Amino acid sequence: MPKPPKKIEIFKAGLWKDNPVLRQILGICSTLAVTNLMVNTLVMNAGLIFTLTMSSLTVSLLRTYTPMRIRMMVQTLIIASYVIIVDIVIKAYLPSISEALGPYVGLIITNCIIMGRCEAFAKNNPPLASFLDGIAVAIGYAIVLMAIALVREPLGFGTLLGFRVMPDGFTPWTVMIMAPGAFFMLGLYVWIVKAFFPQPQEILKSG
Repeated sequence: MPKPPKKIEIFKAGLWKDNPVLRQILGICSTLAVTNLMVNTLVMNAGLIFTLTMSSLTVSLLRTYTPMRIRMMVQTLIIASYVIIVDIVIKAYLPSISEALGPYVGLIITNCIIMGRCEAFAKNNPPLASFLDGIAVAIGYAIVLMAIALVREPLGFGTLLGFRVMPDGFTPWTVMIMAPGAFFMLGLYVWIVKAFFPQPQEILKSG
């Protein structure tokens, strides 16, 4: 039986080594959709951190009781349950943000990062390791989205968290409000990571 990975290695992998956005290029829909304003990004990040962490923990707790032939349906049901909780809370306490996010909160259910971690890690590992993997991957995802929003909102609106940060006379870059601006920022960050912080296998390929 393979030895379970060390907890610190699980956390490091989720944050950086196997970062879902920068390394695996997953979760692109929400990266493009919600990073034009930092407050929307923070709310989406909180929802995904809760959903991924709790889904991974629940899938792990039920892994020995879930028949393999229906495991994907069970995982989807678990994820959907937590997304419904997130959606209800946001609608109840942050109605304006809920309206701004539109369908993207509900689409957390289809986020390939969540299903991927449940299928690749949580169903094969104990609860604590799965919980740590879920929260590390979610934080890694959240950091990238915040880094994109940190550039898009000031350049697109001249503000950050609603406060004006650009000088008087600054002309907002309309492209930064739109999906191409998110594509550009994501591509720039991925290029920086691939060029200056390559994984060992990437070094071998380039050599």
